[in-house]
Amino acid sequence: MSERPAILGGEPIRPQGPPEWPPRNPAIRDALLSAWQDGSWGRYDGRHCRELIEQLAEHHQTEHVILCSSGTVAVELALRGVGVGSGDDVLLAAYDFKANFQNVLTIGANPLLHDIRHDDWQFDVQSLECIEMPQSTAVLVSHLHGGVVDMPALRRWADRQKIKVIEDACQMPGAQLFGRTAGTWGDVGVISFGGSKTLSAGRGGAVLTNDATIAQRTRLYTQRGNNAYPLSELQAAVLLPQLRSLDHNRQRRLDNANTLRESFATSSGLRAFKLKADCEPDYYKLGIQYDPETFGGLSRDRFSAAMRAEGIAMDPGFRSLHRIHSRRRFRTVGDLPEADRADTNVLVLHHPVLLEDNAALQEIISATERIREFAGEIAK
Repeated sequence: MSERPAILGGEPIRPQGPPEWPPRNPAIRDALLSAWQDGSWGRYDGRHCRELIEQLAEHHQTEHVILCSSGTVAVELALRGVGVGSGDDVLLAAYDFKANFQNVLTIGANPLLHDIRHDDWQFDVQSLECIEMPQSTAVLVSHLHGGVVDMPALRRWADRQKIKVIEDACQMPGAQLFGRTAGTWGDVGVISFGGSKTLSAGRGGAVLTNDATIAQRTRLYTQRGNNAYPLSELQAAVLLPQLRSLDHNRQRRLDNANTLRESFATSSGLRAFKLKADCEPDYYKLGIQYDPETFGGLSRDRFSAAMRAEGIAMDPGFRSLHRIHSRRRFRTVGDLPEADRADTNVLVLHHPVLLEDNAALQEIISATERIREFAGEIAK
C-alpha cells in the first residue's frame, strides 16, 4: 500500500504538505516589532512607505512609484493612467488573470482577446506583426507562471501603432527580462504584494512608470482629500526586508525551477513553460503544460488532486477568459486555439517549495512518477 498514490490510499510522499507562506522570517518579525514600538504602524504618511518607494524606484530604475492597496487596483490605475476610457479597446491575452479582464470592463473599455504562444502560453506578439489596431488605446500583458512575454517585440509593435503598453509583472517583481527589470518595458508597469506573492504584505501593489503624465494622471485619480487606495505603513514595513532578499530568493527559485524543467523534459506528459534567452524570470508559479494522453487520459484536474494528496501544491491554472465570460463582453483577434488548450491543461506549482532543498524537488519528481504508474486506476 505504501507504493500506491495517496489518492488511492497509499502514504503521501510529503505528509507535512506544502511549505507555509509567508515564511517565519525573523527580519519581518523585527520590522513588525519596531513599527509597534515607535508607533509608525498607525501613521498616514510615514517613513516606511517613503523608504519602500525609494527602494522600489532604485530596484526597478524607474522615476515614479505609486503604492496602492492591491495588484488589481494597480492594474486599474495603470489603465486610467495611460488614458484608457469608456469605449476604448484594450488588447490582452485570452489566457490571463480574470481581474485584468474585469478591470477593463470596470472603466467602460472593451476587452479584445488575442491568442497565446504554443510553447509557453504567453501573449503571442509575433502574430500581431501584420495586424493594424487603429481603435486600440492600450495593450495589457502579463508575465505568467514563469513565462515571459516578448517585450522588445511588443514594444516595437506598440510604438508603430501608437498604443500604450501596460506590463503586469505581479508574478515576478524584480525579474530581469531582455536587459531590463520586469515592469519597466511598458509605458507603465504593475507589481503585487498579495498574501501568496513572492513579496507579501497580505494585500498591496505598486504602479511603476517613467512617464510624468501617467504618474500625475494616476495620482489625481487616487487623491480625494486623502489616498483612496493606500498601502499602510505596517505593510510597507514588512515589505522592506523582503525586498532586500528578493534577488537572492529569485535566483534560488530560478535554479530549482530549472532543475525541475530538466527532469520533466526527460519524461513525457509534463513540460515546463519554455525559458526565453536573455531572461532571468521569477517563479510565483512554475507553469507546466500537461498532456493527459501520456497519463492514460487522466484529466489535468484529477492529476492535480492526486498531487495535492501527495502533499505537493501543483494546481490547475487560470480559466481562459473567453471560456468564463459572456461572448457579449469581449471581441477576439482571430481564433484562440492555444488559449483553448491552456484552459484545460495548465498546471502551476506554487513557489514556496522552490526555496527548499534538492530532497523537496525529488519529492515532486517521485510524486509525478507514482501518479503516472497508477494513472489508469486514478482515472477510474
